[in-house]
Amino acid sequence: MPPLIAWRNAVFAAFFTMGFGFASWMARVPHVRDVLGVSTGEMGLLLLGISIGSITGLLVASHVIHATGTRIVASFGMIAVSGGLAIAGWAAEASLPWLVVAGFILGGSLTGITDVAMNISGAANERAAGKPIMPIFHAFFSIGTVAGAGLGGLCELLGVTLGWQATLVAALTVALGVVVYRHLPEDAVEEHEEPVTLRERLAVWKDPRTLLLGLLVLGMALTEGSANDWLALVMVDGHGFSFEGGAFTLALFLTAMTAGRLLGVWLLARFGRVPVLRGTAALAAIGLLLVIFADHPALVITGVVLWGLGASLGFPVGMSAAADEPRLAAARVGTVSAIGYIAFLAGPPLLGLLGDLVGLRSAMLAVLAFVLLSLLTSHVARERGRVQEVRS
Repeated sequence: MPPLIAWRNAVFAAFFTMGFGFASWMARVPHVRDVLGVSTGEMGLLLLGISIGSITGLLVASHVIHATGTRIVASFGMIAVSGGLAIAGWAAEASLPWLVVAGFILGGSLTGITDVAMNISGAANERAAGKPIMPIFHAFFSIGTVAGAGLGGLCELLGVTLGWQATLVAALTVALGVVVYRHLPEDAVEEHEEPVTLRERLAVWKDPRTLLLGLLVLGMALTEGSANDWLALVMVDGHGFSFEGGAFTLALFLTAMTAGRLLGVWLLARFGRVPVLRGTAALAAIGLLLVIFADHPALVITGVVLWGLGASLGFPVGMSAAADEPRLAAARVGTVSAIGYIAFLAGPPLLGLLGDLVGLRSAMLAVLAFVLLSLLTSHVARERGRVQEVRS
């Protein structure tokens, strides 16, 4: 087992790299739409390739991780994801939509498996450290997205093609993938002698707590993912921002989300999961209302910040709750992630189609409804110790 700090830092690097790659690509969505000459709804269908791939990967993630271990999946998976995004980047510049989708499916499928491996390793490190540090791991994902969105905006300003941008990101990912492989433990799943059977891994799909956690993560995944996919375009088409302004507004959202995750460690230790989840869901709802209905730029920017803060903790806290029982952590994290990723599967095309019908600003009302779903299901994430205290 690697030293705890080296292990932690390797998980930081994995989360950062995954966030960096996707955000750098998504910051260029307005550019891609214009290069390909597609409508908002058609762009949503292209983005569906990521979601289809991710869902496929998540459904087989626990079985792949059980067979190969978290270290191989996390390190080689992140490299393969960057390769898929590079293919999609070059295909977009060549006006080959079908190849963009193929690159998205490749990158998305490995994303699903890699995400589960990273979260399992992070949850195991969290338990070993004895502190609620999962939000910090996800904060590094957010830091990566901030840096990625900033890179996308810079490349837009400098006129760098998306193909070259994605190739640079892939090269950096290979270097970090080697670091991750060296310092992650061989396997962070099995912390006991008795192996987990296939029947047990499949049985978690019938567990009520796991399914409710999935609904919680579903709502917050859409809250976060809709901004990643559409915020730049909402700012451009809905509020009259420039392409660069849309990219940097996404960077602001991601910065707010990063701050929320870093602050979340103290909040979770002080108040517990449930009150924090309810508070952040309320912030996300207020932020969405401002982005949808406000016209003054200052109010819109305020809404973006609140939206980012509110979206910050739902996914990482859901992952921690799913991994509360180490023995079934891989199966439960995979199941909860798969349910949550339905938001990424259905979200892009549905929001794109709604955007064509009523405008992207109004389409965000659907996201608001899912924020309320997360608010209603937040009680299921209560810590095991707190459940026992309540019962006593």
